[in-house]
Amino acid sequence: MSAFEAFLSTPGMLGVFAQDAVVQAMLDFEAALAEAQAAEGVIATAAVVPIRRACALDQVDAAAIVAASGRAGSLAIPLVKQLTEAVRRLDAEAATQVHWGATSQDVIDTAMVLCTRRALGMVEHELAALEQALWRLAERHAGAPVLARTLMQPASVTSFGFKLVQWMAPLARARQRLRAAGEAALQLQLGGAVGTLAVMGDRGPAVARRMAVTLGLPAPAGSWHTQRDDWVRLGAEVGVLCGSLGKIARDWSLMAQGEVGELAEPSGAGRGGSSAMPHKRNPVAAMVALASALRAPQRVAALLQAMPQEQERGLGNWQAELAEWAGLWAAAHGAVAALAEAAAGLEVDPARMRRNILALHGLVSAEAASMRLAEVVGKPKAQALLEQLSRRCVAEGVLLAGLVKQAVADDAALAAAVTPQEIDTLFDPDHAAAHARARAAEAFERLRAQT
Repeated sequence: MSAFEAFLSTPGMLGVFAQDAVVQAMLDFEAALAEAQAAEGVIATAAVVPIRRACALDQVDAAAIVAASGRAGSLAIPLVKQLTEAVRRLDAEAATQVHWGATSQDVIDTAMVLCTRRALGMVEHELAALEQALWRLAERHAGAPVLARTLMQPASVTSFGFKLVQWMAPLARARQRLRAAGEAALQLQLGGAVGTLAVMGDRGPAVARRMAVTLGLPAPAGSWHTQRDDWVRLGAEVGVLCGSLGKIARDWSLMAQGEVGELAEPSGAGRGGSSAMPHKRNPVAAMVALASALRAPQRVAALLQAMPQEQERGLGNWQAELAEWAGLWAAAHGAVAALAEAAAGLEVDPARMRRNILALHGLVSAEAASMRLAEVVGKPKAQALLEQLSRRCVAEGVLLAGLVKQAVADDAALAAAVTPQEIDTLFDPDHAAAHARARAAEAFERLRAQT
């Protein structure tokens, strides 16, 4: 993995799929296979101890296994060769029973399941930390009025809590869907040469059940060598999570722009600095998450494209899937870990949010004013009036509320129905955010129930 890819992930996740971790997971498969087969009478009981002793990283050369895999066409082939030699040094007879009745895809798929189980746990851990940090922000700032922006332009007033809901709800759904997808996908793979376990005869299913218990994995109904739907669905859920994290990052980066100044990622200790400009405070967590959201779709697309695998063993497509898998998890964990760390110290500026609303001279309350006047004079006339007044507001640099008051005073029907105090209320940011606060409160209750 290049330096530019590594800095977008975490050392922990990079270690999950590092060559030593993958090779050890493959050795764990081989040890569990031998124990289960001995218990079911498929191989000699005496073979178990030397095979188990040889299934350790210090008994094989992981780097040499990886180096030989390209010529061999599989990591499993050089691994089984080295493992057999390591067992032979301990017990020549036991060496004849290594990898009995299994196939390369069995050991590699199961190793990837074991590694992915760790990866999923790490993502879930950081996802929980991010959600908790966002909850703490909600406790402090949920009611603060803030500009809602559509098509990158000021629209109307919402609440910061309503923005938080937009970030938190997809995370809660992602956590549930990742867990469900993980339960379906993270299963033992054991099928033998073509998926039938023919070499083990009628004892094959029992061997699989014993292996599953040893490895702490569910035992599938059968092999899934070229049935990649559950596996790819898990990968797709990781991709969706990256997109949801990217949404959060995009909003943070826009709200953190100096001209906006409503949010700021934590700074200090070299975080977010510039090599040229001392004043810079770059949103580096958002940067990592946005990079993840940009890269994940291509990886998920590769997984989907690799699904039509030839008959009982794919040629090139399964291998392409394996090559994309680790990078997808590395990107996801880098994104969620970066946002979780930043969210714990995210600086929210409610006063700046209010100033940004007031700086627009009331234009963001034009819709509310128009709808109130429409109750008296009808929507077309009210909307035309507010469009005219809004243009004057911009051209003259005056408050829209004052223009509306004058227009109401000049119209007998409006003056009889709408008071100046009511107009002031329509242009008050806290009043404007009231509906958003109510909707956010309802959403927070639903999220608490899910959590």
